[in-house]
Amino acid sequence: MKRILCYGDSNTWGLIAGTNERYGPGIRWTGRLQTALPREEFQVIEEGLCGRTTVFEDISRTGRNGAALLPVILEAQYPLDLVILMLGTNDCKTIYNVEPEIICDGIRLLLEEIRQASPKCRILLISPIELGEEVWREEYDPEFGRKSVAVSKELKTSYKQLAERWKIDFLAASDFADPSPVDMEHLDETGHKRLSKAVIDSVFRIFGINN
Repeated sequence: MKRILCYGDSNTWGLIAGTNERYGPGIRWTGRLQTALPREEFQVIEEGLCGRTTVFEDISRTGRNGAALLPVILEAQYPLDLVILMLGTNDCKTIYNVEPEIICDGIRLLLEEIRQASPKCRILLISPIELGEEVWREEYDPEFGRKSVAVSKELKTSYKQLAERWKIDFLAASDFADPSPVDMEHLDETGHKRLSKAVIDSVFRIFGINN
């Protein structure tokens, strides 16, 4: 059986914008991926966590440093045939005040951890959706600022270049989905549906499955 790990933040977990609730598996892009694949041949492991970053600690919530936890997840879920990695949105928060290159360095560390744990495992790197233009307003998420929006828009280019250097598969979520108008940050049902189709197409191609 082929095993696929989806490692990400709230947009992998499936947070419903404006709530603390989660979309069901039939709506989440990860759940749609599992449904599209032959269940007897593929297992999709959902490992999303709200607030997860690439390498930064969240002073208000424990366990959000993606690089600190990933080696444990990789060992627990061994063996893996594909890791789908989509992180970076939370790194754009004002408290971290980093440039796209620093976020990309965090992704590189995660890629190194994957390669060390599973040298033959395929990797699909996904740059996250862009933040909405007014996400920083009080009624949305003031943890972000105007700079956060600009940084989020640059991640696609940085991640694509990193994927090319590492010779791994790449997908830009922002090419297929926009943030919900409810909070300017999370995928809505339409976003999950559109992203899932792109991910499914990529996974089919990676494993040589006829669509």
